[in-house]
Amino acid sequence: MQTCAPPCSFFWALMILSSVPARVDGCDFAQSVCGAHASGDVVIGIMLPCHRKVKALQERIRPESFHCLDFDLESFLRSLAAIHEIEMINAAGFLPGVRLGYVMCDTCSSVSKALQSVGHMLEVNGSLNAMCDYTDYRPRVKIVLGALYSEVSIVVARLLTVYMVPLLSSTSSAPDLSDKLRYPVFMRTIPSDKHQTKAVARIMHHFGWNWVGVVYGDDEYGSAAFQSFLGDAEENSVCLAYQEALPSYLDHSLSLQRIKRVAEQIRSSDAQVVLLILKTELVEVLFQEMIRTNTSRTWIASDAWSKSRVLARMEGINKVGDILGFTFVSKKSESFDNYLKNLTATPGGYNRFIEEYKNLRFNCSSECFSSKPPSYCPTPDLLRIKSANACTFKDPQEENDDFLVKAMDTSETFLHKVAVRATANALKKLLKCNSSSCLGEINFPPWKLLKELKKVKFEVDNHNFYFDKNGDFVSSYDLIMWEQDGHHRRFQKIGKYHVLDEEMKIDIENIIWFSTANTTIPQYRCSERCAPGSVKKIRNIYCCYNCTPCLEGTFTDAWDLHTCKACPNGTWSLKGWAQCMPRSESYLRWKDTHPVIMIAATVFGILLLFVTFIVFLVYRDSPPMKRAEVRLSCIMMAGLSVSFASVICFMGKPSVHLCRARQVMYALGFTLCVSCVLVKAYRTFLAFLPFGQLTCRRLNKLYKPTVIVIVITALQGIICLLWLIFDSPDIDPTPPSPQSMIKLIQCSEETLNEVSPTDSEVIIMPASNKMMHAYTKLGTKLRRRRSISI
Repeated sequence: MQTCAPPCSFFWALMILSSVPARVDGCDFAQSVCGAHASGDVVIGIMLPCHRKVKALQERIRPESFHCLDFDLESFLRSLAAIHEIEMINAAGFLPGVRLGYVMCDTCSSVSKALQSVGHMLEVNGSLNAMCDYTDYRPRVKIVLGALYSEVSIVVARLLTVYMVPLLSSTSSAPDLSDKLRYPVFMRTIPSDKHQTKAVARIMHHFGWNWVGVVYGDDEYGSAAFQSFLGDAEENSVCLAYQEALPSYLDHSLSLQRIKRVAEQIRSSDAQVVLLILKTELVEVLFQEMIRTNTSRTWIASDAWSKSRVLARMEGINKVGDILGFTFVSKKSESFDNYLKNLTATPGGYNRFIEEYKNLRFNCSSECFSSKPPSYCPTPDLLRIKSANACTFKDPQEENDDFLVKAMDTSETFLHKVAVRATANALKKLLKCNSSSCLGEINFPPWKLLKELKKVKFEVDNHNFYFDKNGDFVSSYDLIMWEQDGHHRRFQKIGKYHVLDEEMKIDIENIIWFSTANTTIPQYRCSERCAPGSVKKIRNIYCCYNCTPCLEGTFTDAWDLHTCKACPNGTWSLKGWAQCMPRSESYLRWKDTHPVIMIAATVFGILLLFVTFIVFLVYRDSPPMKRAEVRLSCIMMAGLSVSFASVICFMGKPSVHLCRARQVMYALGFTLCVSCVLVKAYRTFLAFLPFGQLTCRRLNKLYKPTVIVIVITALQGIICLLWLIFDSPDIDPTPPSPQSMIKLIQCSEETLNEVSPTDSEVIIMPASNKMMHAYTKLGTKLRRRRSISI
């Protein structure tokens, strides 16, 4: 033992706590702690839980032996895959002259039990001594494969970092383990959970599920994955209705109470999608509660239980609803299936776990099926693996069948075989192996293997594998759905998520959903989606909102937008519109009914004036015509003709010139006509009013028809000229009403009445000035006083 300075006192304490003798008080440590072993030149440690829990762990007050319960078939299968791959490498002579051995220790899903196993694996000459420098530390186990759960791997990796012994896992996916500052010896043949949580959030976003609940374990795996999911959920617009943590240790009396409270939270919440980041054992108890209360939800499974056969074969599993999950790369192996059909311990070694399995499968224990089974009987779940012919076998240890191949998914062990293959490839480089021999030192320090392992690149069954800078494999996930298979479920692959490019490919055309009973994807949202034409008005969380229609002049052309966009120039929209359109222009079009009638009336009036003019012209020398002053009447008809003609200027799309012309034409024509009426009225006034001769002579001198007509018309012309100069009409710039999609094209004239914005009717008042109205009133008064023929 090396001497060390005072700072090494920590390691002296570690030596006292962890010095493990090979045999204590007649107890074979190898047999009691690690249940499988095969000798070899280079020994690989396998640390997987063949049992689900340690008996009465919460009552442990003395450092006595751990007693494990509940044989775990799935994890047992994983350990067999690693052992089988080691035997295959030895049989193929992959490392010429070098035989791989193994030590397989059961962690029983307990960190404390795992640490005890590490102590045994790292012993040198029967003990584990503390040193100041472990550079030349050479334990018999050069690498440890495991552990199953991230919680165990995190603790074990911390301890192995002291000795720089590599820890290679195929299931521990916690993101923290990618931190090479804290866990430099940890590597894994799977991606980190940071990719899985991103994939989970992406699949929720893909299906439009934005209102979900999350239940996670309070261990390192569950907590780290949950924290990673929080960020990914926000990026994909997914909100959490609730988040609940479950204790990872089920035997505690408060665990079941906690599970029931979480089950009640799930039942009472309106969130129909639940993400479960839990171990299989916790999911099983939670599903039992869901089945008991007939609660159906859509469940998203983490990799820890997404392909659990135990759960898929639960009674009433079809009552819980749809289940989706992500799994790692898997591949069937015919040679491994044949190995399981002829299961035996490695020649020259032993495997207590194979013995325990064969006892469960083939040993006769009919008393365990009675109404009151003895205490030594396995649980009802384990009794199901009992062979129907168990009581006909003489020696259970000599029996074999295909139960493991049929009852378990052996393809799930693929990455455990890859871990062994990665180790073998690293050893081939380290030991300088060629086709005939290996020239390197066999008893090497473990850190040298770790160095080679980080650089290894190899191919297994057409899959390329290598470790990235964080010691992780970066490959892909398979998206699976649990389809109904009678009273149970089967796993159907429906998509793939590529980690490197973050692409999701899904094929669910023929998938029947439990929620909808057909191929329609269920929609689970806190609020219904906001259709184009409306925007979200957030209530208290961004997934919960009200849909508010866009105001006039704004629009949205996509679903679930937060702000309305302004209409581009020349377009407009009404309230709640999903697009903008140009406003239609409203004016008196030539083809419309109203203008046609007005033009017809104008033409008729002009023709009538023309006929009247012809009559006046033919009979101009007759006494009645002479008394009616034909010239004055013709001037009146000319004024009326100009007024009629001005109507044409009111038709068609208004322009500046038309706005000016129509008012001037109408004003001058109207004035000319009214001035003639005034002249005739003045003559009548002279003829009938009782004035004296002197007065009559003076008034008669003022009777100058031509002068009167010219002066009044000229005065009107001057007024029109001043009007054109100082207040010339133009196109009305007044914008249309925000509630209207019709733009009224009209002239901006103060005497123009308000026009209703329709295409079919426009009411126009003549643009006469005050003088014109005065003329009209005067003529009306005169006609009322005397009815005469003019």
